[in-house]
Amino acid sequence: MEGRNQTRVTEFILLGLSDEGELQSLLFWPFLSMYLVTFTGNLLMILAIITDSRLHTPMYFFLSNLCFSDICFTSTTIPKMLLNIQTQSKAISYKGCLSQMYFFMLFGVLDTFLLTVMAYDRFVAICHPLHYMVIMNPKFCGILLLGSWVLSIFNSLLHDLLILRLSFCTDLEIFHFFCELNQVIQLACSDTFLNDLMIYLTSGLLGVVPLTGILSSYSRIVTSILRISSVRGKYKAFSTCGSHLSVVSLFYGTSLGVYLSSAAAQNSRTSAIASVMYTVVTPMLNPFIYGLRNRDIKQALGKPLAAGRSQHIRCFVSG
Repeated sequence: MEGRNQTRVTEFILLGLSDEGELQSLLFWPFLSMYLVTFTGNLLMILAIITDSRLHTPMYFFLSNLCFSDICFTSTTIPKMLLNIQTQSKAISYKGCLSQMYFFMLFGVLDTFLLTVMAYDRFVAICHPLHYMVIMNPKFCGILLLGSWVLSIFNSLLHDLLILRLSFCTDLEIFHFFCELNQVIQLACSDTFLNDLMIYLTSGLLGVVPLTGILSSYSRIVTSILRISSVRGKYKAFSTCGSHLSVVSLFYGTSLGVYLSSAAAQNSRTSAIASVMYTVVTPMLNPFIYGLRNRDIKQALGKPLAAGRSQHIRCFVSG
């Protein structure tokens, strides 16, 4: 590390998912399609929740924020990747890299907090239904959301500030399609002990604590559901948290899968390909999971379509 020359960094090189130019070009349309589906699907969910008064409840309040977070999460990486493919440039400025890392970590951590808060919401709804609206009042919901944002911002700011103290070598190639924190740190020539320590600490706290909260909530939910005597009652209780449980399983399952594959492969390019699952695929599937499994969401999304169809029929008849 000491033998490598140090330099004043102006930009990094994002090598993307492949070294082959033709393959990179072929990736443009699939990733553009997935980004548009993610953006449109989550935006429709937000609009449906805002416009339908039946969905003005704590659960859908947090769901709309999760959809907004997912839009921002994918928007921090995919547009830059598409731009680089289109312009055949692999460069990203130093400031652009810092900004991308900051927002990627912010919205990634925010997702974990929102999923945890939504698990607690389902716990209160199923285990304490008579006190649900008293416990999950607007003020408390606002505090939970504000706390999630503050902790996410603090975590991202901490890591970005620690990056600023590093000096980098002449080798500035990142084997990824975005500025991933670990890979940027690996390019440093200066001591990275503090950066590595903070990654382990924050990953443990922000990964284990929310997951523990989710598992604790669902263990109590399952216990309460098993006490219900009728099969119909059990199904009705479980259906209220089925969509959220599916999203949690998808989010943590893909994240764990990426972590294990990265540790086993010892190949940065393999890690980049695996990370597509939680950076692109998971945010894209979330609206479909909630839309297909939730009757209220389906009805809310169906209203604009029905209104547009009736308007078209009236125009056709009058014409």
